[in-house]
Amino acid sequence: MTLRVYNTLTRTKELFEPVKPGKVGIYLCGPTVYKPSHIGHAVGPIIFDAIKRYLAYKDYKVTLVINITDVDDKIIAEAAEQGREMSEIAAEVEADYLKCLETLGVTSVDHFPRATENIDKIIALVQKLIDNGAAYVVGGDVYFDYTASPDYGKLSGRRVEDAMHGSRNLSGENKRHPADFAVWKSAKEGEPGWDSPWGRGRPGWHIECSAMSMDLLGETFDIHGGGMDLIFPHHENEIAQSESATGKTFAKYWLHNGLTRVKTKAAGGSEKMSKSLGNIRTISELLEDFSPETIRAFVLSTHYRRPLEFSDEQLSATAKSLETFYRLFDRIERATGADVYGDGKPIEKLSDQTDGDTDAAFVEEILQHRLRFGEVMDDDFNTAGAIASLHEMAGAINRYIEQTQLETRDNEAAKTLAAGAGVTLVNTGQILGLFMAKPQAKITKADESQIESLIDERNAARKDKNFARADEIRNQLSNMEIEISDVQDHTIWRKK
Repeated sequence: MTLRVYNTLTRTKELFEPVKPGKVGIYLCGPTVYKPSHIGHAVGPIIFDAIKRYLAYKDYKVTLVINITDVDDKIIAEAAEQGREMSEIAAEVEADYLKCLETLGVTSVDHFPRATENIDKIIALVQKLIDNGAAYVVGGDVYFDYTASPDYGKLSGRRVEDAMHGSRNLSGENKRHPADFAVWKSAKEGEPGWDSPWGRGRPGWHIECSAMSMDLLGETFDIHGGGMDLIFPHHENEIAQSESATGKTFAKYWLHNGLTRVKTKAAGGSEKMSKSLGNIRTISELLEDFSPETIRAFVLSTHYRRPLEFSDEQLSATAKSLETFYRLFDRIERATGADVYGDGKPIEKLSDQTDGDTDAAFVEEILQHRLRFGEVMDDDFNTAGAIASLHEMAGAINRYIEQTQLETRDNEAAKTLAAGAGVTLVNTGQILGLFMAKPQAKITKADESQIESLIDERNAARKDKNFARADEIRNQLSNMEIEISDVQDHTIWRKK
């Protein structure tokens, strides 16, 4: 299936055809760095990191850009409240953000441009708008004239009158029209600023993204992403000012991810994640309770355009779901001696080693699930459907191990195929940034000794038909985050 993406601009799924064949430029709006990053700040980067990985898998050369807004009214206010420099606050929060992204496996980003390092490019773009008659100067402020963009509102479908609300611009008493927005703001006494032809000031919110994206990706690039809350006014204004400056299409495809909402105790209830409601969890806090892979899989388990219903219970359910894979990988290693995270051959290279109908049917089933993975990803990057395909693949491998009695019988051909299927499963998951490394269980020698002792006691209790005690020990081990499985005449265990 040929890749199709849902374009917010046209409100339809379109065939994906890059501006330059074989190359893809992606720009994602990043954070304003004034407070520690929360789960909402990780959603877009995880999604677009997975999108880049998939495009790279399809042999596109991809450049992914995520900006850092490090000068803004919110940062200035935070610095004043803390009695610190704006640059100090911004650098501190940015460092936390980048560290969290790396921990979450968001490692494919090519550029993290900062607004403060691109002031010259921003000033040049503002001047171009003035020269084109699309912007005007009022005192030390510069405003974009919305009438210079005859199709203003084409992304959001909102009327011009709506531009009077929800903007992060100056009050603008001297603007020609309430819909006009600031591209350059004069600096007040004591505020940070940069010299410009219109006086000392700083860039408006929207102009930063236009200047940095076009500098790194060209005046017309392929994909512009961000949360749905940015469609208006931010992305609408980006389009207006960028296309007024260049006379060219700004971004060909607009991809918007759903908002992150917090599930409430009320049945089926959820609410917006916000500071005022006190329901924000920072990424650092979440990483204390959940593995990075759990958080990443949680985000990707929902189609990117749908709202993400966040809760600890949902994350715990995702962790349990991942255990299905981890148990399988351990099972394959016990039965075959192969480490599926290693350099083994995937099953697609082992089709000539089948021994009978059972093997042939197994290989075909795994390849069909792999094919299905690509089909759903080609349908607007459906990562939720892709993860469902991974689960189907895992189920097929478990059934094959049972069919061939691989854990109790010596069958080299079956071992080779089971190991190859495991490698295929891991390789496929890695296209989404999952299964990049074997989970590390933190167990001390003392813990190991205690676990083995409890398992011996449980086995003795079962032998004596004291099943109540055996169940107590199982529960005790479970509380220790230890999962046990009875296989033939022995018990195996692993850290959850």
